[in-house]
Amino acid sequence: MNTKLVESLLQVILSLSDEERSLLEEKLFFDSSEPSTRDLMLLAQAGEAFNFLENEPDIYSLDDGEPI
Repeated sequence: MNTKLVESLLQVILSLSDEERSLLEEKLFFDSSEPSTRDLMLLAQAGEAFNFLENEPDIYSLDDGEPI
């Protein structure tokens, strides 16, 4: 076991800003093999697959349904 390496890594991690730590956590603990929600939204927008919705009539309003 390389304890010196672990200690060095710990010192580096502790020296990071909150923003940098958040980015590190994201890279380490989240499966990045799947596209993010933002990536999927940009893909749908660029592909223009939902452009037909711009021509659909507004059939619902804030006055529809029962208040919660």
